[in-house]
Amino acid sequence: MSRLRLFLMAAALGLAGLAVQAQPQARAGAAALAEYRLGAGDVVRVVVYQNPDLTLETRVSETGVISYPLLGNVRIGGLGVGAAEQLIADGLRNGNYVKAPQVTLVLLQVKGNQASVLGQVNRPGRYPIETADMRMSDLLATAGGVATTGGDLVVLTGTREGKPLRLEIDLPNVFGPNGDQGRSNDVLVQNGDVLWVDRAPIVYIYGEVQRPGPMRLERGMTLMQVLAAGGGLTQRGTERGIRVHRKGSDGKVQIVQSAMDDVVKDGDVVYVKESLF
Repeated sequence: MSRLRLFLMAAALGLAGLAVQAQPQARAGAAALAEYRLGAGDVVRVVVYQNPDLTLETRVSETGVISYPLLGNVRIGGLGVGAAEQLIADGLRNGNYVKAPQVTLVLLQVKGNQASVLGQVNRPGRYPIETADMRMSDLLATAGGVATTGGDLVVLTGTREGKPLRLEIDLPNVFGPNGDQGRSNDVLVQNGDVLWVDRAPIVYIYGEVQRPGPMRLERGMTLMQVLAAGGGLTQRGTERGIRVHRKGSDGKVQIVQSAMDDVVKDGDVVYVKESLF
């Protein structure tokens, strides 16, 4: 076998070995990125193997500190579970309290990182952020999803890098056929965020229609579709007598002469007059 062939085989094996080593490192990096960060109010249990007197169940203080036997105040707020275990183990080892401590920290209650969901959802309230990669869709699903009275628009407010954040997110765009472009709006949720789900737009119809009253206004709904959703005109109704009452930017109501294929807006009131003949 020639020297060139031997060199190429060795190079190929070396690259394969590097790839095998890189994969566990990439997985470890992704796991570290998604690890939950301990916060104030979290309840934890610390266990040291074969040292039951060092078992402690406590709550993380507002300053991110726990009081641990032999070590005193230990600041674990902002650390991942693995980093907090290592910090306590190093303290026990360096203080010559335990020769080779094996520390396990169990997160019993998540209170330090929470987000709120308000508005038209099935279960509004405050929910824990248990992983660092929790997204808007995950938070919305935790709250039971959008209620039947909810619309397509949600608003996420919070703080990023010390600056106020307000994002209007169109749900059909997130879950539509846009791929990565739409999913980029499925933003990461952080501690203190508030997700508001607005009500669905409504149009009102009355007069000579089969089913008068308020109805959900679907996106791009035309006047003809609104009339069809209302069961159509009665025998006494006439298309010539249809009037759309719309509130302008100045707050005054205007009467709009709309064609059947014109798009209806949120809050419009459609009135169907009675035929005189």
